[in-house]
Formats: sequence, structure tokens, C-alpha cells
Amino acid sequence: MNGRPRWRPAALIAAAVTVAAVLVPAESSAATAQHTSAWKVPRTAVIDGERLQQARMRIDRGDPALRRSLRSLTAAADTWLGQGPWTVTDKPQPAPGGDPHDYLSQAPYWWPSQPKSADNPWGCPYVQRDGERNPEVDTGTDRPDIGKVFNSVTTLSLAWYYTGRMEYAEHAATIVRTWFVDPATRMNPNLDHGQFIPCKYDGRAIGIIDFSQQYTSVLDAIAVLDTGAPGWTRSDRAGMTAWNKDFLGWLVGSDFGRQESAAGNNHGTFMDMQVAGLALATGDRALARRVVLDARSKRIDAQIAGDGTQPQELARTRSWHYSTFDLVAYTRLAAIGRRVGVNLWAYQGPQGQSLFKAVDCLLPAATGESDWPYPELEFYRYAASDIVHAAADAGDVRARAAVPDLQAPPGGDLWALRPAAEQLDSIAG
Repeated sequence: MNGRPRWRPAALIAAAVTVAAVLVPAESSAATAQHTSAWKVPRTAVIDGERLQQARMRIDRGDPALRRSLRSLTAAADTWLGQGPWTVTDKPQPAPGGDPHDYLSQAPYWWPSQPKSADNPWGCPYVQRDGERNPEVDTGTDRPDIGKVFNSVTTLSLAWYYTGRMEYAEHAATIVRTWFVDPATRMNPNLDHGQFIPCKYDGRAIGIIDFSQQYTSVLDAIAVLDTGAPGWTRSDRAGMTAWNKDFLGWLVGSDFGRQESAAGNNHGTFMDMQVAGLALATGDRALARRVVLDARSKRIDAQIAGDGTQPQELARTRSWHYSTFDLVAYTRLAAIGRRVGVNLWAYQGPQGQSLFKAVDCLLPAATGESDWPYPELEFYRYAASDIVHAAADAGDVRARAAVPDLQAPPGGDLWALRPAAEQLDSIAG
């Protein structure tokens, strides 16, 4: 459905305006008029845009549960108003290639093995300690800032959609424009220097996950802004479309992209999700559909066991995190599939593998019924909440029954306002 709902009578419009006045601070008439466009269905890649529109209408009618969720969402958005924008060019030293517009991040689980000295300033050689995050990766690279870009833009755009507060949209637009569009500050559309290891690699294919784990949320945020957000211009939209096409071209055409697509764990699943989402957002529905169809044998058959476990993720020291993390990608890929006529939830592999079975495998620990029986350095029960919601919405009876027993994440349960799984226990890698 495009535009405003046809069935809405004039009396409901008046009632919605009255309720909205209670929900959000008073705005100018120009701002209120601008926000009428937020009734449009966003052409999102992952989130169901019609559900966003329906939630908006329910909020305006005074739905108490959604109003509580909205308070959590706007509280988070308010914290972003005083932060940013950020730019890839604002790091102490450029990436190894010397271009300040190139993205740079450092491998999170690699540590110096020798004392740092004048002759060996990095403490090389670096050694891997899986699941143990080296704090130096958060200094001197773009990784912390890109996380802020992703999280702020997602939160601010949704907060604008539901409240009409111009400052949310305008700040989201500034953040996107600064990082991706403005020639002076924009990032080059490649990840040639993601997750470098000092004295070893200038960049690795594995670094693509710095984007793949969250960038589809930015695609959805842009779609929300495209419904008529103040501060978001046609030039901004054209710039982001061009950037996304170039980035997609790099992902599918580069050696790093091919390596990441071949990965047989969460890296490969997230890569598929990112490519399919970008393809859909840039108009290549055929590519999006092909990626989702291929995921049946390439991902579900190969990466999920007949009992629903994910062997490659259970082998990690953070097995709960990575099992839930991988399913974030699967559930979001299934949402993209819905847009291109592929029901990934309905698929069953030769040993009975399925997304429903993979989610059901996590339910005892997700609900607190029993402990997680595999290695986990830092267990957070709420990490599974979104993927259980996704399975429940897709028709999983066991997941639906488990929803009341889920643990809400620290920022509150926002599923009703952004019905697509997010990584709730944030670590990188």
C-alpha cells in the first residue's frame, strides 16, 4: 500500500492529531504537515513497512503497549541527538593504503604477544584469543564510529517515523550524509582494510562483517527517511543509491567478497543477508531472490544440523552469542526472501534442518527453563529475544508460546516498533 490508508475517516484524523499532541512535544504547523508523509509505507528491505505503518496508526490511537515501547525508543533517540556526526576521515592515521576515505578496523580477538617497545611498537607477532576482545581495537580505527552511525541512524529514523519530531530526522540525515555522501567526508565503498592484524595483514575478507552485521538496518532507515523526512533531500537519496550500488559491486566482485561468501559460518550467512538486502534496495530483485534461494542448500543444509544446532557456532568460546547471532542473519534473510517470493522459514533440509528447528533449539535457555549446555564466556539470555519473536511471527508454535518468558534487552523490547531481529548482545567479530 502506498500513501495514506484510504479507509481512514476524517474523525480518525482528528483523533490521531489529538493523541499525537499528547505523545510528543508541540511542533510547528509546518512540522506537523511534514509528518503526514510518515503514514506512507516505507519501502524497506528487511522490516515489513506495512507493519511500521500499522504500528504508527496504533500509536496515534493511544495503544498503551506501543506507547510504552515508544518511550524506550525516543529515550534512546534522545541520547543520539547530542552525538555525531562521524566521519571515516577523522582517525589518527589513514588505512594502510594511505587514503583517509578508506574504512579501517582491527581484528578484535588478536593480541600482541610481546612487550611493546620502540623497536616493536605493536608488540608483534599478534596471536588469536577467540572471544576475548582486545580493547585497542576501539582506538585509532573507524570501528567504534561506524557502530555509532549504524545504531544512531536506525534509532533516530524510527523515532521520527513514530513521533514526527523533526530533530530526529534531521540529525539522522546529517549522520548519513556525513559518512556516506559528502565528498569531503564520505567513506569509499569498499572494506579493503577491515579487521587488519598489525604486522600481518593490511585487511581481511572477514572484516566485511563489520558492515554485514548491521548495514541492512541502515538500508531500512534510509527507506524510512525516504517517506518524506525533513532534512533528507533528493540529492541525499541519489548519493546513497549510488554508494549502495558501488558497495554491492565491490561485495560481489572483489576477492574479499568472494572469500566471505564462501565462509561456512555466521560470516557467510551475514554476507548473504547483506548482498540480498543491497540488491533489493538498489532494484536488483533477481540477485536478491537468487541469494535467498541458494541459502537453502548453501546455509541451512550445510550450517544447521538435524537437531537444530549450529556446529560451527557451538565450536566458539561464545557459543550462545554466535548461535543467536547467526540466526539474526537467517531471520533477516528470510524477511528479505518474503519480498522476493521465497519462504525460507518453510524450507526443510535433507536431515530435517530448518530455521524453526534452529530457533527451537535455543528456547530452553532463552526462556530460562534450563542452562545453556555449551561453552559461553558471557551469557546474556536476552540475546535470543528478537529471533524468537521472528520465529513466532513466522508461525512457530513453540516460539510463540515462549514469547511471554523472554528476557527484555536493556533498552527494552522494541520488536513491535521494528519487527526485524537485531543483535542484542553487541560484540564485534
